[in-house]
Amino acid sequence: MNRDSSHQTWFLDQLTKSEFFHQKLHEWKMLSVAEAIEAFRGETLEWSLPDLSISQSAWNRVIHRGIKPVTVFAHPEVLMSIPGSTGYYRMLSMVSQKSMARVGLGVNAYERGTSVPDRATAEQIACHLNQIISRLIEFDEEVSAREFDLWRGMAAGTQAQGSWQNAKGERAEALVKGLIQRRLRERNWVVAESADGRQMDLSDGRRVTFGDEPDIAFYKGGRIRVAVEVKGGIDPAGILERLGAAMKSLARAREENPTAVTILVVHETSLTERARVDLELNRHTITHWFTVESILTDEATRAEVFELMSI
Repeated sequence: MNRDSSHQTWFLDQLTKSEFFHQKLHEWKMLSVAEAIEAFRGETLEWSLPDLSISQSAWNRVIHRGIKPVTVFAHPEVLMSIPGSTGYYRMLSMVSQKSMARVGLGVNAYERGTSVPDRATAEQIACHLNQIISRLIEFDEEVSAREFDLWRGMAAGTQAQGSWQNAKGERAEALVKGLIQRRLRERNWVVAESADGRQMDLSDGRRVTFGDEPDIAFYKGGRIRVAVEVKGGIDPAGILERLGAAMKSLARAREENPTAVTILVVHETSLTERARVDLELNRHTITHWFTVESILTDEATRAEVFELMSI
């Protein structure tokens, strides 16, 4: 591999990871939850410091800097009122979801926004996190709102890194699915979705599923309209096997609906000349194909993909 090729490979690896982290920022709704907490009228709450496990010195430092306490300290009313707010304060305390579960305070469902804690649980979570947040504030001679943002960013980065490591061979699939899910949400296509985000009902009567075989499918009236397979392996030696698996899945979609649009997404680095020839010979099964790299780096390619999906 020459130097330019090596640099390009590393660039694409960096871009893929950065986009994965970027998607997690949106998936975890970090900005919208923070905005909701900042807009919450914390002055209407009763702040009994001992009952909330907030130290007086930490409270004073926050107040003296003119920072709204509700943006720093967890309150049961906020945890019960704002879906996903548990994640905001957990990241502010820089502890992991796994460690919360180990102290008997599982928070995953609350952070996804699929449920909210009852009062007793909200009080337990608030007290536990406030103890840690208070200690962190006490360690600093001065605190600032910007520093609190950095605390959350450090925890979010660690969590995203864990997700990145766990994704492994499914990274390309996760990226493509994430791009489409974000597009649908940002363009206000989604009228309803499942708790895990694997099924979305769209405003034009279509339903999108994110699963297996195909990886992504658009249906209308119970009939498949668009099917997408993502094969993220980068080893050229296994490309023909991956193409064969994708063709079987997309062939089923074409059998169900001969007019269905079928899309294959693969890594550029895995495409051999033989694979390109096979793709051209099987246009009746795979109507369109793109590379992961072109979708990530070329706006026109992304626009073409979105147009094929009518989103």
